[in-house]
Amino acid sequence: MTPWNAAVFGRAAFSAFATVLLSVVVSAPVQAQYDVVTRANVEYVVHDGVKLSGNFYAPKGLAKAPVVIAVHGGGWQNGTRENWNHVAPYLAKKGIAVLAISYRLGKAGIYPKEVYDVKSAVQFVRAKAADLSVDPDRIGLMGGSAGGHLVALVGLAHDQFTAEYRNDPQATTPAHVKAVVAFYGVFDMVAQWQHDQIARPRDQITEKFLGLSPMQNRRIYFEASPMSYATIGENRPHFLLVHGTEDDVVDPLTQSVPFQVALKQAGIPANRVVIPGAAHGFASDPFESDPNGPMAIALPRVARFLEGGL
Repeated sequence: MTPWNAAVFGRAAFSAFATVLLSVVVSAPVQAQYDVVTRANVEYVVHDGVKLSGNFYAPKGLAKAPVVIAVHGGGWQNGTRENWNHVAPYLAKKGIAVLAISYRLGKAGIYPKEVYDVKSAVQFVRAKAADLSVDPDRIGLMGGSAGGHLVALVGLAHDQFTAEYRNDPQATTPAHVKAVVAFYGVFDMVAQWQHDQIARPRDQITEKFLGLSPMQNRRIYFEASPMSYATIGENRPHFLLVHGTEDDVVDPLTQSVPFQVALKQAGIPANRVVIPGAAHGFASDPFESDPNGPMAIALPRVARFLEGGL
């Protein structure tokens, strides 16, 4: 081949390659950014005379959207569903609906009532999927701290909590989910009780929640621990565990790290997102104007996990 012919061939090949590349770029899907429609005070169940509700964030115009039930933290004693006021719209804009719920708080020994509250929220969303324009087969859970404990427990052990509230309107509706996101969650209740002795000796949150110490009843600590249900089984949800390196409320070295190991040993997909320098409670922080903040780093990874897992 002469140099001239080689040059012509090179230009032709490049032109063909550029045409193909342009076609790929033009035809590549661009992720939609949806407007968000918000409905406040969506009642999902009545337990013991207490009406429980949530705030619903939906991607406008998207039928059968995947949906996440978001459960706030607060040591099983306080906190509000408004903790998700920043995260929920972000996810809804990306096409993932969110029901941020309230649940019963504050009373010593309230366990396992809060577990049933969260389970009922899953059942409500699945039963009312058509009314909410969400997909009943693509439901996930997301929680922070005490909420991380509750979503992990319901995600793994919803079928173990069946003794109460059998007359709920959606009591027979399945409560399984496809994905669980837990921000700095509590997964081993004995380990958290031991940590409480050092981190918060005047506010024994774990003992208050369960109503007694492990020296009085170790079985309840075992039964209330998501770690206990990290076992081999079918239809297990995928997990994403998110925490900072400077968390002095829930120690990741005795919670998220061993829980991930236990999940993987059971064949349950589990990834961790570790935020250097982050302390406890950052999931409720505003992040829109702080591109280097913990949630600005974590939230895109959470969104990708949910988009792939739901």
